[in-house]
Amino acid sequence: MRIWWVIALTLLVGCREESSKTSLTDIEAAIDSIKSVYAPDKRVALVDFKPAMKDGRRVIEGETNIKESLIALTAALEKQGIDFNINVNLLPDSSLNGQVYGVINNSVGNLRSKPGHSSELATQATLGMPLNVLKKEGEWYLVQTPDDYIAWIDHGGLQLMDSSTFLSWQNAEKLIYEQVYGMSYADATQNDMVSDLVMGNVLKLVDSTVRHYIVEYPDKRVSYVNKVEASPFNHWQQGLTSSPESLKEVAFRLFGTPYLWGGTSAKGMDCSGFTKTIYLMNGKIIPRDASQQVHAGTLIDDAKDWEKLAVGDLLFFGRSQTDSTSERVVHVGMWVGDNKFIHASQRVRISSVDPEAPEYDEFNVNRYLRTKRYLGAHEGNIIDLAQTNVF
Repeated sequence: MRIWWVIALTLLVGCREESSKTSLTDIEAAIDSIKSVYAPDKRVALVDFKPAMKDGRRVIEGETNIKESLIALTAALEKQGIDFNINVNLLPDSSLNGQVYGVINNSVGNLRSKPGHSSELATQATLGMPLNVLKKEGEWYLVQTPDDYIAWIDHGGLQLMDSSTFLSWQNAEKLIYEQVYGMSYADATQNDMVSDLVMGNVLKLVDSTVRHYIVEYPDKRVSYVNKVEASPFNHWQQGLTSSPESLKEVAFRLFGTPYLWGGTSAKGMDCSGFTKTIYLMNGKIIPRDASQQVHAGTLIDDAKDWEKLAVGDLLFFGRSQTDSTSERVVHVGMWVGDNKFIHASQRVRISSVDPEAPEYDEFNVNRYLRTKRYLGAHEGNIIDLAQTNVF
């Protein structure tokens, strides 16, 4: 879990005499250059710089969560002899009063592209997932997930924490829920439900009885979870194999799960949310979207040579690059052998690349781009939970 700066910073940079030869266009060009380096993917980096004229002075306003981008912009403008003032907020915002961490408090937290329930579902984060909190707008928080995805969540979806509280939560013994879907209960009688649970939920492990684990939610609610449905996190972590067989087993347990744009949970998932969940339950946090996942792992095939593929490989589909258009990755599935792949399209289902098979998927075969292998690979933003204390 990345440690963020705990203060918000406003920089005021004094400059040389005004130069009539320098326009806002020069500053915009410098900003674009910095963004191309530090925020080529706006989904995982916030670099929002805007130039303006105020009281006859050139001013750069905005916000960023990447301190280095602000330093680089300042250096670039000074090197060019451009006169400017900077009034940029370095996130996390100081108004958070040190509560710059959060932990998902519901079985599934919905993260949206803008601060509002009617906004597009950008992604989901499951119970126990830690977040970096960047700023607040009304009852919504801009947060960043462990795979760096930035989106908004309403105040009811997370438990805010300061650094000491978060460290205590991180260091506590945990439990991971392994069933596709289930419940936690108020006591051992299982008469009263505390909340629903989904695969991958992580809670604080407090105690146990013969039949139940006693767990605590981030907001201190206490509940009982059936032992046959969950495991102590350390035990689960030590037993991780991330084998082709274990990837296939998780994938088939999610068979039939409905498609949900932005979904990454057993309540509904999109194509990349499905592959993300498969790998999460095998001890790896992988990038969120198909267009990000395609840049991780090792290239196996880009010519429909299906014999090269192994169970667990990810197949990517979309539009190929041409002289006039760029490549566009829009879909992903996982190879399960026997000329078949499993993917979330309408629901989690099986398709085949064999024209003679009843599950033949001509549409996706025609837009196939390449296959990447994640097992044993370290390229790209892949977090190994066996080696990193994310939870």
